[in-house]
Amino acid sequence: MLDKAKLYDVIGIGFGPANLAVAIAMQESSVNEQSMSYCFLEKKPAFEWHGGMLLDGTRMQISFLKDLVTQRNPLSHYTFVNYLHQHNRLNSFINLSSFSPSRIEFNDYLSWAASHFSEHVDYGANVVSVEPVEVEGEVDIVKVVSLNAQGAEDIRYTRNLIIGVGGTPKLPDQFLDHRSDKVIHSSGYKTWRKTFKTESNKPKVAIVGAGQSAAEIFVELCNDYPEGEINLVNRGRAIYPADDSPFVNEIFNPEFTDEIYSYTPEKRNSMIQRFSGTNYSVVDKPEIEAIYERLYLQEVTGKGAHKYLPLHEISEVAIGKNNIAMRLRNTSTQTKVWHEYDAIVLATGYHYNSFNTLLDGLKPWVHMESVERCYRLPLKDGCKVNIFLQGCCESTHGLSDTLLSILSILAVRSQEIVNCLVERIAESKPNVCV
Repeated sequence: MLDKAKLYDVIGIGFGPANLAVAIAMQESSVNEQSMSYCFLEKKPAFEWHGGMLLDGTRMQISFLKDLVTQRNPLSHYTFVNYLHQHNRLNSFINLSSFSPSRIEFNDYLSWAASHFSEHVDYGANVVSVEPVEVEGEVDIVKVVSLNAQGAEDIRYTRNLIIGVGGTPKLPDQFLDHRSDKVIHSSGYKTWRKTFKTESNKPKVAIVGAGQSAAEIFVELCNDYPEGEINLVNRGRAIYPADDSPFVNEIFNPEFTDEIYSYTPEKRNSMIQRFSGTNYSVVDKPEIEAIYERLYLQEVTGKGAHKYLPLHEISEVAIGKNNIAMRLRNTSTQTKVWHEYDAIVLATGYHYNSFNTLLDGLKPWVHMESVERCYRLPLKDGCKVNIFLQGCCESTHGLSDTLLSILSILAVRSQEIVNCLVERIAESKPNVCV
């Protein structure tokens, strides 16, 4: 029998920046428990945004004005500027003359905003399945099953689902069968650093990757272990700079979503590939220059063993008792050489398709191969449950939908989703988003 106390109009799975922005949009749209009951389920024990990469000295790659709300409502309580004001740091921040706050401060801003919604968030709730509740051949609600920190099962029901679970670490194929505490994905880098111990101050560590995270980790490890051997392994020829020029950045404007959504799939894919230099396997120019200068000074002084290894692909992996080895193939000379390390950090990006597994039980009721403009999955006959996706719609909504660039359109996208929700909860309308 259905427990009405656990029936919600809306359940959000995940409570990172995406669903936090939705919670704010709900509040600012005068949504309350009387008009719309809602809760968010977050598997982490507390709010945290990319905690594994909150490194000292790292800065945001976008303007602070691309916060949770400013582009939608500059007068909101939840702007980054008001956060500074509430913490008596506005004048000090102004004196920095910077549009790019530290990543640590931006995480604190997001945590501050999230603290306003504690009563609507169940932290430590790991959602394991979403199942249809079928009555007489129709699905009006779904059952959301989660496990709490103690492993006990909780069941909730909802008519509307918003999925914002972020990415899951992407590992090179060679590492899938070689799990070890000596192999770390960049998402867990900071936690690993707290426990990393070596017998000397000369560890050998490899960082695999060609993007911002790989560069930042390489710089930090070189700084912390000047006498060690830190290798940056890249299958490409060079470390390429991110293109953040103003005309290119217009692809992250909220209104560009309408344009790219109107394209054919072939044209959308071509556009995404053309502008991939804004998001994928690119590094901020100052970071590139710092790496190059460090390696150059090694040549000048004859001191230091840090290396940049371009045009190297991983052929094999072997885990030993005290170390881990990679056999690297030089794609220019075709030579293969084994390299032994104390640890390997994989800064190899993320998958954004975990929603597929989560919604496995709903596949007979939902068209999983496409997404509507309002970020809703198209429904099959007999299903009346609205399911919205955040952060996994790049192929239909463009580059602004994933990675850190998600912040570029958070404010506007969240309002679009809330508007659709309010309409469907308040009225009985045809099952089509326009």
